[in-house]
Amino acid sequence: MTYIGNYMVTNSRQLDSIFGALSDATRRAILEELAHGERTVGELAEPFEISRPAISKHLRVLERAGLVQRTPEGRISRCALDATPLREAADWVEHYRAFWEGRLDALARYLETPNPVDEEDE
Repeated sequence: MTYIGNYMVTNSRQLDSIFGALSDATRRAILEELAHGERTVGELAEPFEISRPAISKHLRVLERAGLVQRTPEGRISRCALDATPLREAADWVEHYRAFWEGRLDALARYLETPNPVDEEDE
């Protein structure tokens, strides 16, 4: 385990692959479809205007990130969402959300505090 500041990085390569997988709109749409249940590769390819080999490439990126599990059944493969790795990404984002909320709260307090110089001008 590694710490960067107060944030614990359990596997930065895994985090990189998760965010890399999420960086593409087609892959996010595939995950959205899989959130509704298992699909075959053919079913996943259907709504897109791209080839099945292109869908397979997207699925490999999602598999490397740990977001999709592919199970071969004869000549077809069934795909399922594994959202577990998203917890690590969500924890990383949450760390920075809390950081920025703290900064914004401090700014609000600063702006709400009367300035003694301003009071002397009145």
